[in-house]
Parts: sequence; C-alpha cells; structure tokens
Amino acid sequence: MQLKVKEELFDEPTCEHNIQKKEKKACKTAVPGSSTGGCALDGAYIVLSPIRDALHVVHGPINCLGNSYNQRTSESKGNETFYMYGMTSSINENDLIFGSEDKLKKGIIYAVNKFNPKGVFIYNTCVPALTGEDIGGVARELTEKLNIPVVPVQSQGFSGGKNLGNKIAGDVLFEYVIGKKEPNIDILTDYNINLIGEYNIKGELFLIKKALSDNGINLLSNITGNATMEEIMYSHKAGLNVVVCSKALVYLARKMEEKYGIPFIEESFFGLSSTNNAMLHIAESFKDAKLIEKVKKNIESKTKIIRKEIEPYKKFLTGKRVLLYTGGVKSWSLISALNDLGMKVIATGVKKSTEEDKNRIKEFDANGNIIMLDNGNPVNLIKMIKDEQADILLAGGRNQYTAIKSLIPFLDVNQERSSSYTSYEGIVHLGRQIYLELNSPVYDVIRKAN
Repeated sequence: MQLKVKEELFDEPTCEHNIQKKEKKACKTAVPGSSTGGCALDGAYIVLSPIRDALHVVHGPINCLGNSYNQRTSESKGNETFYMYGMTSSINENDLIFGSEDKLKKGIIYAVNKFNPKGVFIYNTCVPALTGEDIGGVARELTEKLNIPVVPVQSQGFSGGKNLGNKIAGDVLFEYVIGKKEPNIDILTDYNINLIGEYNIKGELFLIKKALSDNGINLLSNITGNATMEEIMYSHKAGLNVVVCSKALVYLARKMEEKYGIPFIEESFFGLSSTNNAMLHIAESFKDAKLIEKVKKNIESKTKIIRKEIEPYKKFLTGKRVLLYTGGVKSWSLISALNDLGMKVIATGVKKSTEEDKNRIKEFDANGNIIMLDNGNPVNLIKMIKDEQADILLAGGRNQYTAIKSLIPFLDVNQERSSSYTSYEGIVHLGRQIYLELNSPVYDVIRKAN
C-alpha cells in the first residue's frame, strides 16, 4: 500500500517560476484537510471522469462522491456514457470497524458485469486512507480477475488541493494507461497531436477538433473529454502534445516528453486571436512548410468569416466594461476573447491562478490597467462593480446573485456554462450571449424598481 504522493507532483520543473529561479519553490497546494476550492479528490475526478467508457468508483463515504460528481458539463458522442454515472462504495460505520475492501471488490465486479466497461478507476478518499484500506492491492487483484485495467487513484483529500489532484490523475494515466496499446495504422497521419487538459465542456472539444481537421491536423487522443481508454492508451504515438488550459497537466506532458520523446506546447483556444495563434504554433511545431502555408491560408480565410459574424455584436460591445472573475487559466484566456469583441476587462480573479497565469494577464494588458483580484467575496465584487462601473459580470454560477445585487447583467463562463466558447464558432457564441445579456429588458425594470 502506498499513500505518499510523489514529491515531483509538488515541484514541477517546467513551471516558469522554477525555470527562471535558481531556488525552486513548490507549486501551490491547499492546506491539507481544507475543502474550500476543492480537494485532491475533486481535482482527480475532474480530470479522469470524462473518460466515457470507464467506470469511476469513489471509495469512501457517499458525501465524497456527492461533492465531486457531475461538476462539469462534459459531453460525449460515443455509445458509452459511463462518465455520467456516479458510483461509490458508500462506506459506513461498520466498514470502518470491519474493513471495506471486500465490499469494494464485490461492488466493482457487479458493476463491471453489468456495464462491461473498458476500465475502472478507484478513487481513494480520506477515511479509507486513514484506516489503511489497500486500494492498490484491490486494483491489482481485479485487473487480473476482470482482464481490464483497474486503476488506483490515491486522491485522498488530506494530500492537498484540486491542483494536486489534477497532477495525481495525470500521473495514474501515465503509469497505468498511456503506452499500453498501439493504434491501428489507418488512424495515423503525418500530423498527429494530443490535446491535454481539454474536458469537452458543452462540446467545446468538437469545435476545436473541427478547426484542427480543417487545417489537416489529426487529433489522435484527447485527455480526457469524450476520450476512450483505448484512445488514451495509444496517445504515446502522437507527434505533439498541446496542453490546453490546464497548468496542472503540464506534468503529464513533461513525463510523456521524457519517456516517448513527444514535445509539448501550451495553447488556448478561447478567442479568435488565440485560436489562430494555436493553429499556427501547432503547424510550426511540425516544421513542415506545406502545413504551415496551409494553416496560414486557412487562418486568413477563417478570420474574415468570423470577423464578419461577430461584427454586429462587436459594434455594440466595443468599450463595454467587464469584470471577469473565474479560475485558473480562464483568468487570462478569456481576456483574449473579450479583447477580440472590443470589450474592456477592468479586473480578473487570480485566486486560483499560478504565476504563469498572472504573467499571461500582463501580456494581454499592455497598459497595466487590469486589476488582479485575490479576494472575490461578494462584498469585494460589488464594490469593484460600483467603483469601476462594470457593465457585466462574467463568472461562475455562485456569483450570479452578486450580479443581481449589483443590478448588472451576468454570464456564467465556468464549467456549468450553457454554451461552448472555444475555437472559431465559440467566439461568435460568446459575443452573442454577452450581447443578449446586456440587451435584456429585465435590468431596466429592476433598476427602476430600486
């Protein structure tokens, strides 16, 4: 049994703050035991659960599953939809006394016989970790018995925060799944890539995949939205890894480069400019003049089309003031999309952002006018909205009532969002949604009432 989390998960050498400084510092994690902002279980479950043909079993009290299940609106076009099932061993007081490994085994065997998945992930939680449950041993036994990968995920919450859980998930994929199968030769092309950290929120992967295909680039594997176990198993045959909006999974990209020689780049597909840059950087990574020329022509053509489509919205939105309060890489990647729409970002939340994320914000803020918000409690947000005269709040669902109290429009841009905002079509969706929110008559009514 091994509960200790690998030291390298805390100290990522590819992080910019570790590259630039002689004295390395560990990447930020939550205080052990803290559930605010998510624990390691949340992070691991978010990364792995979109794998659509595997079962995801949370070994712990039922509340652990309730806190993590269905947090993101990932979508799938496959026949298997196991990612939508919430499964738990639901341990109780008797299990604490007598042990719950047999209960876990029987439950998994029953579920595998019923659903016939291609793999199983067992997520450890605080209680069985503290009582000494050996999920690693259970996984080895069931892998042999069931003849499918059964993967132990040491995601007990007291190990750290959500960011660490993301890394733990990447590590188990690297150790137990990636490289375990070879792809059929007919699915390979000259330009094969993996996307890492794309979870297909509201089908955004499908928009990115369409843009890649239009440029002659083959998406070999996506980690992990709409993915299958087999797809991830042969992802080691890609020629390039593209890390999409997930600094935590840069760990996985680095490990794949070390073992399989796959180089990686980090890109965003939020906004017209960022999508164009991503496509060009991918093409340049293959060092193929014909591909680069094809992508440049396609970018020119797509840019004309999308600019024409967003023009009606941009005319109205130009100069409108946005308060952006979201997490991680969206704190900067959405700035690019809003700039494409002519909007002015007055502030962005950085509570869950890394130093690299903050540097990216500065890159999009030539005049240094964007305020970085470390504390986005409702009082601070309401004050910021009034002081900076924000026209709209873009944030997660929990901040909707903050916008209502401030009497301004609101759009959810977090994982619960109702529309897809990536790639070329995504910027049109985003412009339309913001336009509709700002033009809703309800705000005039409530303002007059107040």
